[in-house]
Amino acid sequence: MVNNKQQVDVLIVGGGLAGCLSALALSRLKTPSGKPLTIAIIEASDVHTNSNQEKSALHFDSRVLALSHGSASYLKTLDVWQAIQSQAAAIDTIHISDHGHYGKARIYAHEHQVNALGYVIEMATLGEGLVKALGNAENVSWFAPNKVENIHWHSTHVDVQLDDQQLLQAALILGCDGGQSKCRKFANIDVVTKSYQQTAIIANVRFEKPHQHIAYERFTEHGPLAILPLTDQDNNGQKCSLVWTTTPEHADYLSQLPNEGFAEQLNQTFGHWLGSVEHVGKRESYPLDLVKANEQVFHRMVLVGNASHTIHPIAGQGFNLGLRDVSELADMIAEQLVKNEDIATFSKLSQYAVKRSKDHQQIIGLTDSLVTLFSNKHAPLIVGRNVGLKVLNYCQSLKNSFVSKTMGY
Repeated sequence: MVNNKQQVDVLIVGGGLAGCLSALALSRLKTPSGKPLTIAIIEASDVHTNSNQEKSALHFDSRVLALSHGSASYLKTLDVWQAIQSQAAAIDTIHISDHGHYGKARIYAHEHQVNALGYVIEMATLGEGLVKALGNAENVSWFAPNKVENIHWHSTHVDVQLDDQQLLQAALILGCDGGQSKCRKFANIDVVTKSYQQTAIIANVRFEKPHQHIAYERFTEHGPLAILPLTDQDNNGQKCSLVWTTTPEHADYLSQLPNEGFAEQLNQTFGHWLGSVEHVGKRESYPLDLVKANEQVFHRMVLVGNASHTIHPIAGQGFNLGLRDVSELADMIAEQLVKNEDIATFSKLSQYAVKRSKDHQQIIGLTDSLVTLFSNKHAPLIVGRNVGLKVLNYCQSLKNSFVSKTMGY
């Protein structure tokens, strides 16, 4: 049991991917005297201890992530990538096409002097890897299952009351508690929301032919359809992740089809790049909305991950954007520790927010424009986007710029 009141340096609300990543990044930081930060994670789900005394969370999402090259490199510096790399499928080629039209573009890893443009991994695998790495951090403690009942801000610290009446005190709070962030609501930070009027259908599928580490982005009249390579136990490379973005009405229709009918519709829409669909796994549907907090920081608080920005999955950039937030924040705190100064002054947190705003604007602008351009039936836009794909395919400088941004650099 913990004391009724405990002081820590950093309090992280939410033990999902953003929270675990933040805790791991900050757990390695030390003061000039060699003292590490004390960190606490508040998580609503149960986090149990197994026989090896390693923390293990059971509630990570079953969806997959497209990790950028830059994100994989950062995870390597945190000693996480080495443990999960074998379960990540490399993306060697990106194949972009417009269903029923001539526009196509190909992006190859070797053209950009990398072994892979990115990687596809299940969220659960990454989450378990992060939690396992945190098991080695003696300066990180968990409060789970617990929820935040109230937050009280003071000039030099923040008090957080938990649902079991425990009281925690911290110099800095990180709101890593998702799109419906309670931290954001306690701070009265408004959000900009935009419904894309689209639904994403997620499923694992097996094709007749091996994927050969090609990621397909196929634009259709209803929205983009992505086929992403996955690893599989048989190692025959036929297992892929499907992210089919379409209208809510079409998604309802597709969701009600039996597997055979769904596979037939997928064959018609995706084409036979990988032969026929041989198996369809469990299907899940998610409405797609843009949610962006009007402020990224508050007094002694920073919003991280989906609490700060939830974006469209069209370019697979959501988690990668949050990871760069964590990296930048860790660098800022490290600088303050070297100077032996307060890690959470509003001026420093504001400087962090300003530095991150350009990346946020660029990625949200990119995803927004792609959704508008490639989910539109107007003839001029269809012509324009197909010309654009051709230009992207043959203009190396434009391709380099696009690939650099999507690779996380």
